[in-house]
Amino acid sequence: MNAIETNERQRTIPPKNKNNWKSLATLINKAKPSKLMLAIALSFSLVSTIVGLFVPLFTKNLVDGFTLDSLESYQIVMLVCVFVVQTISGGLSIYLLNKFGQQILSGLRDLLWRKLLYLPVAHYDKEETGGLISRVTNDTNVVKQVVSEHMSGFVTGVISIIGSVIILFTLDWQMTLMLLIAVPLTLIILVPLGKKMHHISRNMQNETASFTSVLTQVLSEVRLVKSSNAEPIEYERGKSGIDKLFKLGVREGKIQAIIGPLMGIVIMTLMVVIIGYGGLRVSNGSITAGELVAFILYLIQIVMPLGQITAFFTQLQKAIGATERMIDILSQSEEVQDQGKQVPSADSSIALKDLSFNYDNGEAILKKVNFTVPSGKVTALVGPSGSGKTTLFSLIERYYEPQGGSISYGNDEIDEYSLASWRSLIGYVSQESPLMSGTIRENITYGLDREVSEDELRTVARMAYADGFIDELPEGFATEVGERGMKLSGGQRQRIAIARALLRNPRILMLDEATSALDSTSERVVQEALNNLMKGRTTIVIAHRLSTVVDADQIIFLDKGSITGIGTHEQLVVSHELYREFAEQQLRYQEQLT
Repeated sequence: MNAIETNERQRTIPPKNKNNWKSLATLINKAKPSKLMLAIALSFSLVSTIVGLFVPLFTKNLVDGFTLDSLESYQIVMLVCVFVVQTISGGLSIYLLNKFGQQILSGLRDLLWRKLLYLPVAHYDKEETGGLISRVTNDTNVVKQVVSEHMSGFVTGVISIIGSVIILFTLDWQMTLMLLIAVPLTLIILVPLGKKMHHISRNMQNETASFTSVLTQVLSEVRLVKSSNAEPIEYERGKSGIDKLFKLGVREGKIQAIIGPLMGIVIMTLMVVIIGYGGLRVSNGSITAGELVAFILYLIQIVMPLGQITAFFTQLQKAIGATERMIDILSQSEEVQDQGKQVPSADSSIALKDLSFNYDNGEAILKKVNFTVPSGKVTALVGPSGSGKTTLFSLIERYYEPQGGSISYGNDEIDEYSLASWRSLIGYVSQESPLMSGTIRENITYGLDREVSEDELRTVARMAYADGFIDELPEGFATEVGERGMKLSGGQRQRIAIARALLRNPRILMLDEATSALDSTSERVVQEALNNLMKGRTTIVIAHRLSTVVDADQIIFLDKGSITGIGTHEQLVVSHELYREFAEQQLRYQEQLT
């Protein structure tokens, strides 16, 4: 087993023991909550429960021998002490269990958030963002609830029932046996209903994840929705999710509506039987009135926890379903940032040899691609849409692993370098130029782990021709750009992205149609900024405009995943028919603009 495989095994959780409580316990253990805190919390809860078991016995003695003369002050003090201890213990238990649950919630969210950040890009091609968000927010909360809100009730409920039954056998074994007849009757009711509740709960979690996904997609692209007059369509999509959740909620309510009254009938029947049969035994002297009162109080201490135990198992089933989905994410192999050697300091060319790639074993996107990107030169990728240009960029950035062939930098293949080291060489400017919500300064310095001085910031802004519009803004570099940079124009976002790339001072520059979405005025300014950025750097550019590639040192023409031409603009115009058509179309387009 090599070092990378070992590292990945250490950083993942194997999806073992699915569909049972062991997987839940394993997941909770990964969150690293304080086990001492749990032990103390359960101890306080047990103290509160055990102390409460003595109250009916005290009541029995009080009823059997009650007179004002026989009521001793120490009895009142003891009763008060019992209630105080029970109250304090119960309060401390609730607080500590809640804190324990919050530790689990925080730990699981930390695990999932880190995992999501380090998962490869290929994972996000298959998973919807909203579903992943639901794992981090909803599923983790389900696990937290089963521990902080229901586990204590389950443990103390079991202790309360066992303790009450033992004491009842000492008081009157015949009445106790009559009482226990209700147990199998209760299980006959609860078990099948519990299974149905589990099925509904799992569907509810899945539908919640789907609904969250719809919300995320629509709200993040609300401008597209409005420009396409798609509000009615998206309303129907959302309404469909809402209706499904409503129907599942109603089904859950139906089962609860059955469980509640049936349990009520069982309890009332028991009360009537115990009171009636107990009254008969009191009248013939078999038991005292105090023992009958104690029996009724212990019956309550048996019946009340049944609801808590039922709620615990219902929530446990939900938590197991949530656990499966979280373990599925945590078991995925992640990108290992620090495994491998550092990239050498000397600039080198990038060589692609017999490079082949396809997505999920589908149609081949790249077919045995061979070319070299010379160091310090500009290489342009040209070709019709779908020819594999953007995929080449993704492979060079190591978002995906090729199915065949290799990419080398200098004497070594790029997968021998650590990801962090390799990606630190690359500056990337795309057509969309995505920005994060925050200030202009935060976006220019995004991803850097060092302090950036005001002079550095102004220098790169000036080289990117961004200083002019930034200085005109009331808050300058502290201006908020809005979600995805929507408060700025396309040209302004591009120039901020160029300033960000300049600040990184990359050896390799990758430009993905960086000016194709701009008007002619913005294009000229951005192109001047790009010229500043490209000086002395190894540059690979994807372009659909002739003006972007005509001065390139090398042009690669891609068609259906294969290279059909390599050369300068002048060479390809003469030798490559498709490139000549591309150049002529661009010239006609430019003439129309002028």
